[in-house]
This record gives sequence, structure tokens and C-alpha cells, in this order.
Amino acid sequence: MKIFVTGGAGFIGSAVIRLAIKLGHSVVNVDSLTYASCLDNIKSVSNSPNYKFENIDIRNLNDLNDVFMSYRPDAVMHLAAETHVDRSIDNPVKFINTNILGTMNLLEASRLYKKSLNCSPSFRFLHVSTDEVYGSLPNDSELKFTEKSPYNPRSPYAASKASADHLVKSWYETYGLPIVLTNCSNNYGPFSFPVKLIPVTIINALRDQPLPIYGDGSHIRDWLFVDDHAKALFLVLEMGELGQNYNIGGNNEMTNLELVKMLCSILDKLKPKLNGKQYSDQIEFVSDRPGHDKRYAIDSSLIKNELGWTPSVDLKTGLEKTVKWYVDNKKWWEKLINREGFVRLGTKI
Repeated sequence: MKIFVTGGAGFIGSAVIRLAIKLGHSVVNVDSLTYASCLDNIKSVSNSPNYKFENIDIRNLNDLNDVFMSYRPDAVMHLAAETHVDRSIDNPVKFINTNILGTMNLLEASRLYKKSLNCSPSFRFLHVSTDEVYGSLPNDSELKFTEKSPYNPRSPYAASKASADHLVKSWYETYGLPIVLTNCSNNYGPFSFPVKLIPVTIINALRDQPLPIYGDGSHIRDWLFVDDHAKALFLVLEMGELGQNYNIGGNNEMTNLELVKMLCSILDKLKPKLNGKQYSDQIEFVSDRPGHDKRYAIDSSLIKNELGWTPSVDLKTGLEKTVKWYVDNKKWWEKLINREGFVRLGTKI
């Protein structure tokens, strides 16, 4: 297939592109190169004849229309988004403009393309979303989010993604645009921009800086290795039922405190401190962020039963791979930590 990947210079988008090229697809990376983008993420495939890059902002409908008519894609994999909850608390306008208006533009460009004589007859639109649209689960329950769970977003980021999800589904119901939609749990792995919990913890540990944990660290997340996520997305794109959303989880629930301690333990073995101290000594509890969801947990039985997908990387193995990658790729993250976005945000309203 010839696939448009929006946000392809980001963390998950770049994993999707690397896999797409490996699978033999042609890819057009549509990315405006915001603070969290990094073209080094796709350096390994950037010289492939099957890879093209278009520096386009999804908030510009005219540019999107032009690129659709120029390349005539068979599919769109929409991953471009502002994604960090803390940043959404400090600057919700950016999230509304990109995640809602940008998604609307992409849907409209896809709809107009679908109506044209140039459109591939098998055209599909995959929208990649988050489990945060469902809100928060109690720590002391067996409940998990399913595809039928009601939306209850509790941050500007989650609300913007929930809005985008509803737009995508409405373009299917109203205009017949052939869409599929996914909601994933927290991703981790190589090339994650150093503003999320796992890369911040690893990098701060290596720089001998505090390891900040919100509140008492009891918040629970389900962690999904990014390469497993990319594989699931291609299954949904190619085989998913039109109009359906699929939850994608890693089946790896853990509190933030447990996660940080596990990362510290891996670092103690992989790169022990010369003074004999442990990395966990750097843990520092900080004021909780507003509206912090207590627990996310994904029920992935639908994608397992319908499409045969299950995560292949357990959390311990995935974290070991991730820590080793950051230890071995210091030049990559050193170039990024001074960018806007690395400083921890959202502690104040």
C-alpha cells in the first residue's frame, strides 16, 4: 500500500513508518515537525525509495488537499497530535487546534479525495487515539476499559482526543468515510521524546537529577511496547471492521512508583553508580497534577478475538530494551532535552 502517516517523525509514528517500510509499503510522512518531532527517529529508513517526507501542518486544509492529489494514498494512518497531559493543562489551545481542528481537516481532505476519481477503491482511514478518553478507573477494582466504555475525559488532552474520536466516527456515519479507530494504553520504547515518565526517569537518572513522581506514585498505567502497538495498527488498518474502534493494551498494569523503581533496578545492573549508591535514591515525590486519573486498564479481547493480536513483549523485557537503548543513544536525547517541552509542566494551574 501507499500510506500517509501523519506525525511520522514522532515516537509512535516513527515506529509505524519503520515497520511499514519493513513490510514493503510505500510511506508519505506528513509532519509539521513540532517540538516532539525528530527526523532522526526514521533515519534508518529515510533513504528508502519507498519513503517520502512532506513538511505539512494538518491545520492547513489546502496543503492536505494538494498532497492527497499528488500521492493518491491507499490509506491514512493518523497519529499527528499534541499528546502530553501536562502541556495541555498549560496550553489547551494548541491541543484544540491540532487534535480537533487538525483531525477535521484531515477527515475533510480524505472525504474530498474519496469522492474524486483519483481515489484508491480500497482507501481506509485509521485514527489512532488513547485510552485517556475513557477517564479514570478506581485502583481497587477489576474493571477495564472496553470499546463500549463511556467517554469521560478529564484533561484538555483527553477531551481533545475524545472530540477527535467523535469526529472520525461521525464522518463514517454521515459521509461513509471508511474509517477504523484505535484506543491504546501508554506506549514506551526507544525514541520516546524525553517528556514522558519512562524517558524522563531514565535520562534524569543518568544525569544524576531527581526522579519526579506525582503524588504518592499510586497511579496505575497499562504499558504497551511501541513495536507491539505498531503491529496492532497494521492489523486494524488491513483487517479491522469499518466503523469499529479497537482497544490496544499491553496487559502490563503497574503503579508509577513500581515502574520507576523497576527502571532504577535495571539501571543499577546495566550502568551501576561509581559511588555504590542506587538510582532509587534520586526518587522525589512532587505535587500531583490537576485532574490526575488514578488508573487506566485496557481490555484487548476484541482485537485478540477478531484479529489475532496479543502483545509479544512483557514489561520487564521491554523496559530492559528501552533502558539499554537510552544508555546507548545518549547523542539522540542530548540534542532534545533543551527543546521546549522537556521541562516538567502542569504542576500549577
